[in-house]
Amino acid sequence: MEDIKDDAIHHTAMKLAEEIKNLSIYKSFYSDVQKLVSSPNVKKEDFKQTLQQAMKEKGLDTKLRNTVFHWVRTQNKNKLDPLTSLSKASAQWEKRIHKSLNSMCSDLETSLAKIRPQAEQEELAEKWHELSTYSLGNSDLSKYRPVYAPKDFLDVLLTLSGYVPFTREDEPKWEFAHLPLQVKNLDQLRKTYVEWANGEPLLGVNPNMPSTVSGFATLEAERIGLGERVAALGYAPVIQEYLKKGSPQCLRARLWSQVLGAEVKQQQTTYFNQLKKSVLEVDLMIDKLIFKDVQLTASNDDQYFVFEDLLYQVMLCFSRDSEVLSAVRSLAGAALTVAVKGRHGPECLTAFPPSGVIPFHGFTMYATPFCYLYDEPVQLYYIFRAFYMRYWHRLHYISTHPQGIVSLCLLYERLLEANEPLLWIHFRNININPIRVVFKWLMRAFSGHLPPDQLLLLWDAILGYDCLEILPLLALAILSFRKENIFQVNTLQNVDAVLADLSTISVIPLLQLALMKP
Repeated sequence: MEDIKDDAIHHTAMKLAEEIKNLSIYKSFYSDVQKLVSSPNVKKEDFKQTLQQAMKEKGLDTKLRNTVFHWVRTQNKNKLDPLTSLSKASAQWEKRIHKSLNSMCSDLETSLAKIRPQAEQEELAEKWHELSTYSLGNSDLSKYRPVYAPKDFLDVLLTLSGYVPFTREDEPKWEFAHLPLQVKNLDQLRKTYVEWANGEPLLGVNPNMPSTVSGFATLEAERIGLGERVAALGYAPVIQEYLKKGSPQCLRARLWSQVLGAEVKQQQTTYFNQLKKSVLEVDLMIDKLIFKDVQLTASNDDQYFVFEDLLYQVMLCFSRDSEVLSAVRSLAGAALTVAVKGRHGPECLTAFPPSGVIPFHGFTMYATPFCYLYDEPVQLYYIFRAFYMRYWHRLHYISTHPQGIVSLCLLYERLLEANEPLLWIHFRNININPIRVVFKWLMRAFSGHLPPDQLLLLWDAILGYDCLEILPLLALAILSFRKENIFQVNTLQNVDAVLADLSTISVIPLLQLALMKP
């Protein structure tokens, strides 16, 4: 048995060693180790021991451990879905989006991709830091419309029963219950969010709560003290554990970058500048969709309008990032391949867009909260990209993944029916599909709906537990909190009005209340 175990460990180690060679950090890491090996700190007669000690002193030990941590999480994330019943629906939805794009291009008599005239490139470069004043090549943005909105995506999800061959005729078609997916119940969620279910002190409830640790007056002071030590250690699994109880605002930017492996070095800055160069040189039709989306969402939001110029930079560069397409290809399917008008030779063909992501109405809101944490476009870009590749892509692709939007919708339905049966019956009696009330919250991970300080606490928990199941749980908690008002109305418009303003919602107490046993 020990031999089998040793073989398995050896096999995993060999696979990991090969995988690390393909990672972006490999060259710089290998170079650092080479320098260390040739230093006086590493002794030939005790090579292994002295090398390990030297790596610890130089921080390379932590860097290697974090690389393994991120690699393991990537392996889990990229596993193909065990069920393929929804792949046909996903493919048809993608075709519909591509058809809509081509149709819009034909109507507007424009190209999906073309080289920008030199004068336009120069103007764009000149106005890069104030893109809100850029004329977009004299394009009339009013003629561009979002390819789809969350409501359109939900309508597609609600027809998924047609793709599941074993749906019974007597099963309701307006729910997700007919899909063969396993989701947790409230007791199982309590075992996941055990610190919350046990009523342990969390940031976001009362920062002035007295600390139980000597030397700290308040819980917030205690969390700051511990957080500084955790950040200095820089070990991603420890940071992840720390985030389960919330991060102080003063440490959040640093901790999020560390736990996602999204720290910015020269290599990242160089790559970002390459993306910027691509934006300057090639005019993609979705550039207009990005400008339109920023204007319709963040620019009209009292919390985010001041970040308009920063968001243009980040979202335009994101659209050119082919590494995003590589990371989410298993869900995104095949991107369109188009010819760049005005470019010749083998380089004239490009994936459209290179990131593979067609922005929908509200897509910008996945990035807006990070503006409160990061001032520099490059820093903001990499943390947004890491969040997207780890979590947000799950919210707008059709899949059977347990963290995907379909599973989250089903989890919300099951939680509502089991834990708020009167509310469930009320929705049925007034013929309102309960998912329609909360879907926009789930698809946006509550961005643009919660105040930024509350949203960041929620996203702390997503990072800490590495899990999106907290989104439907919060949706349930909000409905429970406002159910007496919901009982008084009988139309979708009025239910939406009851739930429209979440500015007074305190996320952590509501979630803790939902998870603590009565």
